[in-house]
Amino acid sequence: MRAGQRSALVEFQRNVPTQDDAGQPISSWATVGAPVWADVRHRTGAESIRGDTPASVVQVSVRVPYPVLSEFSIDSSMRVLCDGDAYEVQAVLPDKQRRQHVDVVCQLVPARVD
Repeated sequence: MRAGQRSALVEFQRNVPTQDDAGQPISSWATVGAPVWADVRHRTGAESIRGDTPASVVQVSVRVPYPVLSEFSIDSSMRVLCDGDAYEVQAVLPDKQRRQHVDVVCQLVPARVD
């Protein structure tokens, strides 16, 4: 994977359960490893129906250099931060033949409306 193809700086994060001041469990995200330059490509942008409300589904492929796997393992419980957006990891597809890159298939986390 050539360096010129990596145009986005991404962070991988793992969910870390913590407690708030009242002792109630809350979900928090912690960055794993250092930020990595990656090739981020939007694969699809489809519409779906969720709870009788139309919702868009945006999938991206995040291609990172294979040595990233030696620093930490990437799994589907993680998320990827890129340009202010959070993406849920759906699948991890390593290039096992040439060991040059890992494709991480992700889906955009919808913005919460509180």
